[in-house]
Amino acid sequence: MFNVAVVGATGAVGSMMLRVLEERGFPVSELRPLASARSDGRTIEYLGKPFTVRELAEDSFDGVDIALFSAGGQRSRDFAPAAVEAGAVVIDNSSAFRMAPNVPLVVPEVNEAAIQGHQGIIANPNCVAAPLVVVLKPLADAVGLERVIISSYQAVSGTGAGGIAELRRETEGYLAGDEPDPEVYPHPIAFNVLPHIDAFDETGYTGEERKVIAETQKMLGLPSLAVSATCVRVPVFNGHSVSIQIETTEPLTADAARGLLMAAPGLILTDEPEQGIYPLPRLATGRDEVMVGRIRKDLSHPRGLALWLSSDNLRKGAATNAVQIAESLVTRGWL
Repeated sequence: MFNVAVVGATGAVGSMMLRVLEERGFPVSELRPLASARSDGRTIEYLGKPFTVRELAEDSFDGVDIALFSAGGQRSRDFAPAAVEAGAVVIDNSSAFRMAPNVPLVVPEVNEAAIQGHQGIIANPNCVAAPLVVVLKPLADAVGLERVIISSYQAVSGTGAGGIAELRRETEGYLAGDEPDPEVYPHPIAFNVLPHIDAFDETGYTGEERKVIAETQKMLGLPSLAVSATCVRVPVFNGHSVSIQIETTEPLTADAARGLLMAAPGLILTDEPEQGIYPLPRLATGRDEVMVGRIRKDLSHPRGLALWLSSDNLRKGAATNAVQIAESLVTRGWL
């Protein structure tokens, strides 16, 4: 049994981490929910028992074995070193440490062995990069990858409770004939599509797109892989989807790709488009697996394939993947 701290326990991802720990029966001997000062003293429930949330501080980690962080990059930078110093292994959901050379960036179905070399901190990837590499890994291993082009369709839950509330408020307002002013996003999200997630840099890419590119290369162990991304916020409450175009090193038929993906861990092949069966955010919500379908030959390239995925961004894109890393630490003896 292990002492587990959840940092950001009252947030959307932190709450999901608690739920996933319950669902997967993780061996928790002591649970320590931590959050900001405004949540101090709040009560949450875990396995039917009440737990009091405490304010995050540097001395919050005495006796903790595993600390799941989902409280933003600055809090991770401020408090993860203190957790490691206290003897905990940190699994961090923010972008603070993902590209640090000495920090493993892990999706267990893709590069579990990288966990073994951790120095106290393990990074959980971006909510688009995580499901993306689950799909790309079996194809890369089988025939190699030359180029990957993706467009993401990202739900508002990726922004947290504020994004969900804004979509609901704007939808109600529009249907009532009002023109609500956006607060969370730069433009209204209801009945709209925003090709703008994170800040734009001098190249015209956004921070989110840069994360997807760099993290995909790192987790696949292919630093020179050509990757381009366009990340888009859509008026969906939960569940990210991604359109994927790949160019392989060796030719691969759509049927052969289906066979590889059907056998790969963490994936559900959902690919009968003529019957209206393909991945959807609604179908992916509540599932830990990545759904993949719309697999077809890219008619514009002799070694091209086109695919589509949907996944629950709060689960495989965040909470479930973090708990899977914790499970690997325990079952492999890497804690």
